Amino acid sequence: MTHAAPPSPDPFFSSDSERHARALKHVHRVTLGGPLDLELGGSLSEVTVAYETYGRLSPNRDNVVLICHAISGDSHVARHDDGDDPGWWDIVVGAGKPIDTDRYFVLCPNILGGCRGTTGPNSINPATGKPYAIDFPVITVGDMVEVQRRLIAQLGIDRLLCVVGGSLGGHMVLSWATKYPELVDGAIPVATSGRLTSQALAFDVVGRNAILRDPAYQAGKYHENGGRPSVGLAIARMLGHITYLSREAIMRRFDAQRFDARHVQTLFETKFAVGSYLAHQGERFVDRFDANSYLTLTMALDLFDLGGSPEVLTEALRGSTCRWLLISFTTDWLFPSFQSRELVRALIAGEKRVSYCDVRSDCGHDAFLLPNDLDRYGELIRAFLAHLGEPDEYPGDEQLPEPGGRDPGRQLPTSIFYPQRLDYDSMVALIPPGASVLDLGCGTGELLARLRRRGQRKIVGVEIDEEAIVACVGRGLDVIHADLNNGLPAFGDGQFDCVILSQTLQAVRDVKRVLREMLRVGRRGIVSFPNLAYRRYRAQLAEEGRMPRVPGTEACAWYDTPTVRFLSITDFTEFCREQGIRIHEQIAVDTHAGERIVDDPNLNADLAIFVLSG
Repeated sequence: MTHAAPPSPDPFFSSDSERHARALKHVHRVTLGGPLDLELGGSLSEVTVAYETYGRLSPNRDNVVLICHAISGDSHVARHDDGDDPGWWDIVVGAGKPIDTDRYFVLCPNILGGCRGTTGPNSINPATGKPYAIDFPVITVGDMVEVQRRLIAQLGIDRLLCVVGGSLGGHMVLSWATKYPELVDGAIPVATSGRLTSQALAFDVVGRNAILRDPAYQAGKYHENGGRPSVGLAIARMLGHITYLSREAIMRRFDAQRFDARHVQTLFETKFAVGSYLAHQGERFVDRFDANSYLTLTMALDLFDLGGSPEVLTEALRGSTCRWLLISFTTDWLFPSFQSRELVRALIAGEKRVSYCDVRSDCGHDAFLLPNDLDRYGELIRAFLAHLGEPDEYPGDEQLPEPGGRDPGRQLPTSIFYPQRLDYDSMVALIPPGASVLDLGCGTGELLARLRRRGQRKIVGVEIDEEAIVACVGRGLDVIHADLNNGLPAFGDGQFDCVILSQTLQAVRDVKRVLREMLRVGRRGIVSFPNLAYRRYRAQLAEEGRMPRVPGTEACAWYDTPTVRFLSITDFTEFCREQGIRIHEQIAVDTHAGERIVDDPNLNADLAIFVLSG
C-alpha cells in the first residue's frame, strides 16, 4: 500500500518549493589550505567551502552525521530556529526527527562546483580576478568528497558516525565509504546507483545542450555582461524535473484537470496544467542557480562510475568497512531500484554488513525529499543511526535492544505469525554456535535477535514487509528487502552455514524454487511449518466443515489468510524424497501441550521442524 500525503493546496508545490536565492543566515565559510589537485587533471589554487551545522559536537567528537546534497541542494538542509527559512530536508533533520539534532552533530557543506558559497564556476579565479565561468575545471564526485574530507579535518573531526545523501549525494556517500573507509562508521545512500543508466545520461545530455545552445550563454562568459542563459537553464530544469517525478505522481496531479493551466508569466507553453507547472519550476530555478554550475555538477554526476558488472562493482566496494543502509523507491525511474539491488548484491558478495529496503512509493525519485513515505524511509534512517557504534555481537545473556525502545521481553509479531514462537527454542538449539545464519521471512527479527544475544555474529534476514524491515533495523539487525518467490540472487552458493525458513513455507508461491535456493545458499536448511494433518485441524474440517485455523491465522478468514499451501509432515517428507533433498533430522511438536511428539507425529503434532541439505 502506498502511504500518500494529502495533496498540497499549492498547485505548484514540489520538493523544490522551499529553496530560494536569499542569503543564508547561519552559513559558515572556511578556506582550505593548499591547492586541490583534481582527479581528472588540473588543480584549484584555493577552495572556499560554505557549510552549516546543527546540534552539538559530543566531547569525543563521535556523533557527526555528514549530509551530502543533490545537484540543486545547498548547505541549508534544515531550519536552525523558528525565525529561519525552511531547509531542503526539514522533514528529516531537526530535534526529534529521524536525523535528530538533539543527538547528532549534523554537518552539511555546499559541494565543490556549486553556487551557494563553495568554490564553483561563479567564484572568482585568483589568477584572473574574474569568475571562472567556462574555465572552471572538470571535477568529479571524488573531488567533492576530498573537499569535504579536508573540511572535517580543518574542523577537528577525526571520524564520521554516518554519511547520508540522496541522488548525487548518494554518489558522494558511496565515494566516502570507498575512498576513506577508516573515517566512516555508517553509510546511507538513498535513491542512488553505482553509475547512471544510459537513459539518465541522455536526459542530462539534452539539458546541457539546452544551456550551451542558448544564445545568451555566450560561450560561458555571460557574467561579463550581466546576462544569463535563462531559457536554456529553465528548459534543462524542466526536463530534469520530469525525471524526478513518477508517472503515477504526474497522473494524480494533472490528469483530472489537464486543461486547467495556472496562470504563469512565462515564455513557455502553458496550454496544459503540467506545462504551467513545469514552466513555474524552470523559472524559479533560474532565479537561484548558475548555469555553469549546472553544467559542472551534471557532468560530475554523469562521470561517476563504480563499475558496469557485478565483479567490478564488488571490487569497487570491497574496501569499505562501514555498516550500510540502502534505500530505493519503487517508482524511481531516474535511479531505478534494480541499481540499488546491484549495490546490495555487491556488498553482500564482499561480506559487508548491509540492510536494504525498496520503499513502496508513487512519488518517483523525489520521494526521499517528500513527506509521503517518511514513515518508512525516515524511520529506517532513525533506526540505523541509533545502532551505529554498537558491537558486532552481544555475548552471553546481554539483551539486544528491541525496535523503537520497546521492552526486550515483549513478544513481537512476525510478518506472518503472531503467537509465541515455540519453534524458535528448538531451532536455536539446532544451530551451532558461531554458524552464519540467513533467516528467510525473518519478520521483525525475533529469531535473529535471539541468535544475536547468544553471540552469533554473521546473521542476516530477508523480509518482504516494509514495516517488519523497519523493526529489524530498529533491533540493529541486517535485513534485505526481497520476495522469496524471486529466488535469492543476492547470495552466493554456500554463503551461509544455516538458512532458516520458519513458518513461511506455507505462504510462498514457488515452493520448489524457494527450497532449491535455500539449499544452494546454505550448507544446511532448517524448515518449520504447521502440520495441517494435526488431529485438531482434521476435526475442524471434518466435524465443523470449516477451514482449519493454524497458529497466527486465527483472525484470518479463508479469503485473506497468508497460508496458500496446506501441507502435512507426510506431504513434506514425500516432497523431499521426490526432490532429492536429504533429511538429517525431524522434530515434531505439539505446541498446545508444549512437548515433542514421537508417536504418529503426522496426527499428533501441529508443528514440524526439518533439518535438510541438497
